[in-house]
Amino acid sequence: MPIPSSPARAARSLLRDDVYRQLRDAIVDGTLAPGESLRDGELAEWLGVSRTPVREALLRLAESGLVVARPGRSTEVAVVEEGPLRGARDVVAAMHELAARVAVPRLSSEQIEAMRAANERFAAAIEAGDADAAVTADDAFHDVLIAAAGNAALSAVLERYTPVLRRAEVLRFLSVDRFSSADRHARLIELCAAGDADGAAALAFQTWHSLPVAAAGSSPG
Repeated sequence: MPIPSSPARAARSLLRDDVYRQLRDAIVDGTLAPGESLRDGELAEWLGVSRTPVREALLRLAESGLVVARPGRSTEVAVVEEGPLRGARDVVAAMHELAARVAVPRLSSEQIEAMRAANERFAAAIEAGDADAAVTADDAFHDVLIAAAGNAALSAVLERYTPVLRRAEVLRFLSVDRFSSADRHARLIELCAAGDADGAAALAFQTWHSLPVAAAGSSPG
């Protein structure tokens, strides 16, 4: 679809990270469709910011595979093919496996409760069919383990490769399989609470590695 004519709901003082997230989310939810041409001037006007943070955001999106930049020609929303998507999924699954293995022995009772609270928000979002809220709660859930692992390199890898999986996540959270995700979270919480690092690592890997990548290249509609 074309760039929306109405201003985006965003403050004019958006920082570059906010611009990145806004554009990333617009690609994931289909506002900016696969193959659509992206012009930094139009995007800057839509977001109410200068071109500089938009250009920086587009570079980050290109690194994560959501945007294809052709110097001197054009920048487009990527049509994500199954091969690259599968590769990103494998890397992300491995990083979450590592995060769980390292984090579980370090988790406090407060962090376990934070995971439970995030999963309650996740389950409510799934019940309501709110994929955006589900992704936000899912991030909060997994971020507990990522933070507890305390590995900057791991976090950097996830920052680069997770965005390309967002469309696959949204498709899952809108599918008939959506309710099983909250159940997997609940099992992961119990493994973490029991101090079972190996079991938690295996389940974290399976949770991410089971994302259905074959159909993720299209807009979730």
